This record gives sequence, C-alpha cells and structure tokens, in this order.
Amino acid sequence: MKIGFIGLGNMGAPMSVNLANAGHDVVGFDLSDVKPAGVTMVATAQEVAKDADAVITMLPNGHILRDVAAGILHHMPKGAVFIDCSTVDVSSAKAVAQDAVDKGLYAVDAPVSGGMGGATAGSLTFMAGGTEDAFAKALPLFDVMGQKVVHCGQAGSGQAAKICNNMILGVTMIATCEAFALADKLGLDRQKMFDVVSTSSGYSWSMNAYCPAPGIGPDSPADHDYKPGFASELMLKDLRLSQQAANDADADTPLGSEATELYRRFVEDEDGLGKDFSAMLARFEKRGTVL
Repeated sequence: MKIGFIGLGNMGAPMSVNLANAGHDVVGFDLSDVKPAGVTMVATAQEVAKDADAVITMLPNGHILRDVAAGILHHMPKGAVFIDCSTVDVSSAKAVAQDAVDKGLYAVDAPVSGGMGGATAGSLTFMAGGTEDAFAKALPLFDVMGQKVVHCGQAGSGQAAKICNNMILGVTMIATCEAFALADKLGLDRQKMFDVVSTSSGYSWSMNAYCPAPGIGPDSPADHDYKPGFASELMLKDLRLSQQAANDADADTPLGSEATELYRRFVEDEDGLGKDFSAMLARFEKRGTVL
C-alpha cells in the first residue's frame, strides 16, 4: 500500500518505520526536520495525501487535526482510508470523520495506548471508531503497528474509549501515590505494602505494572528518576478531554474532575512538567494534607 503519514514525532516516527519495514511505500510530512528510516519525506501535507491508499495522522490536538484534514482530504483518492491516531476531543474526531465520508473516503479514529516503547516495538493497542468497512480497510495497518485492536463502534468511539481509559488511569495513579505516602507516614514498609496490595483488592495497573515507588515492583519510570514513559502534561491533556466530554454528555465525573485539577497543579504550579505522570508520588510525600 502507499501510505501517507503526517506527524512524525516520538510516536509517529516509529509507527511509520514499522510500516515501511513491513514493505509499504510510506511518504511522510512533519513540521520538524525528521527522517525516519525507510520513509520518503515530502515538503507538504498535500503531497502525502496524493494517490495514497491510506493517510495516517498523529497530531497534538483536535484543532490541528481539523486544520490538517481540511487541507488534505480533498487530495486523497476516493475509496482511500483516513486514519487518525491522535488523542483528541470526540467532537473533532466525529467532525473530521464526517468530512472524510462526504468526500468519498473511509475514516477511522484510532488513538493508541502503549507509549513510545509500544510504538517502536509494534505492540500498541488501537481503540478504533468507524464503520465496519472502514475498520476492515485499516485493520492490516493496525496489525503491523500494534498487537491489539478493538473496534469500539462508530466514529468517535475510539476517542471515547481512550479518554475513559485514561481517566481511570489518572485517578488510580493518584490513589496509588496517596496510599504510598500514607503508608510512609504510618511506618509501613513500601515493599510490604506492595506485596499486600498487588495481590489484594487494591490491585491495579498503576500499582502492579507501573508502580510509582522507586525500587518496588517491575521496572518503571520511578526507577529512572521519573523520566517520562507517559508525561504528566499528556495525562493532563487527556484528563481535560475527559472532562470536556463529560460536560458535553452531562456525565457526573467528580473523581475525574478532581484528578484533572491535581494534575493541573502538578504540571502548571509545581514541578511536574516533563516528568512521568507517576511522579505525582513526590507531591504527596511532601504534604500532610492536599489542599
């Protein structure tokens, strides 16, 4: 297949390389001067779209997605598939998908989970939204870039699944950090706490697979001075998206709202910018109470 790829940053670049390594003809565009191995870089996004069987985007937000889509969709041949792997607001995902369909294209919103490591290893999880036919056209590419893909429903469903998942992740990471800080103040050994909680009802991915306490559990960013696997500012972005969606849907998400505010403080008022989202532990270690 001839594949256009727009947005070749920390995630997009290794994803595009995996597609090229699988034998696809990959043409890329990015505002930065990047040259992923095996990818032919071009000067404009419109060149990426020309004659492409599929165009994949990995972009920072919904506003940029809408702008990029407006500039390229009419350059794509009818019957091609537009796949957006960004994490954006549900309304932008739906609007761009409808625009693509109106132009005779297939559209799939497919945000990912797995981070830079998963992008490089080709082990990402894709949460896909779109018609059955659109999903079928995109599936061979998902199989190259990831190890699991779930068709979540119609357009926008992929984004809905991603932000619901990450709202859970943000809330459980805060609870895990709070619990470790409380255990410290109660004189409970961290390893003993992990041994109990990781095999009891407090079990969670945040505790068992991504423990925020250095030296406890499997290797995680906590063991590397909180160098980001998933940066705090990206968690804040996703939590804000969850609250935007909650407002639009008239959903009651008080813990999601509180998690959003805590990560906002951590990123904007404290020292969380540029650190892994599990570095939240240190803010609780320093405080007797959270205001």
